[in-house]
Amino acid sequence: MNPEPSEQPEERGKPIGRRVLLGTLGLGALGVVAAPGLQRGLESFLGSAADKDPTGLTGLLPNGGGFRYYSVASSVPHKDDGNYRLTVDGLVDRPKTYTLADLRALPQTRMVKDVQCVTGWRVPHTPFEGVRLSRLLDAAGARPTAGAVRFTCFDGTYTESLTLDQARRADVLVALRMQDKDLGHSHGGPVRLYVAPMYFYKSAKWLSGITLTDEVEPGYWEERGYDVDAWVGRSNGRDDEPTS
Repeated sequence: MNPEPSEQPEERGKPIGRRVLLGTLGLGALGVVAAPGLQRGLESFLGSAADKDPTGLTGLLPNGGGFRYYSVASSVPHKDDGNYRLTVDGLVDRPKTYTLADLRALPQTRMVKDVQCVTGWRVPHTPFEGVRLSRLLDAAGARPTAGAVRFTCFDGTYTESLTLDQARRADVLVALRMQDKDLGHSHGGPVRLYVAPMYFYKSAKWLSGITLTDEVEPGYWEERGYDVDAWVGRSNGRDDEPTS
């Protein structure tokens, strides 16, 4: 078991304390199953300190729209058309750096799936649109020794990983749009990962790096006890390739 991270106020780019976040996630799960009045009370209690909370923890409870802003870093820089870059490197023959314009110029895939958070809340029938991750991997030319993909984020803290086979699935996107709008900052924009068949912590926000590696490296939450294989409803289980 890894030691607990510090729960003292954090500098930019450092993770928040695990107990603080998991405790608040527990309140979020409670809000899903509790009566609406109780959930409103919890939101009011947490929201009273929202302007003083740089971590975004006060936004964890799902509201009518389903999604809530949160981050494991104390602050996240904003990126746009002028300064956003996505690198694809590691065990590849053709490393590449993409701008937003580059990504938008590639064929786009739109899918509508349910979003499921590991804490219990769900947002059904959510449209996502972007470039299939497999297209970027093919363009980079994975070497025979590559067996996994590691994702890094411009918050300076969050990481995730998939096996190469998982990353090549048709329902894994480098997403540029959500709910038929460009991805806003609070939803991980301008570019995030979207892994449709897995719990939402696998869909890394503020995506900045895609690195092919020889094996899976546990991501931010896996290092803190979450499942590496996060199939919705059957974590660490087996899943079938989608037929469409």
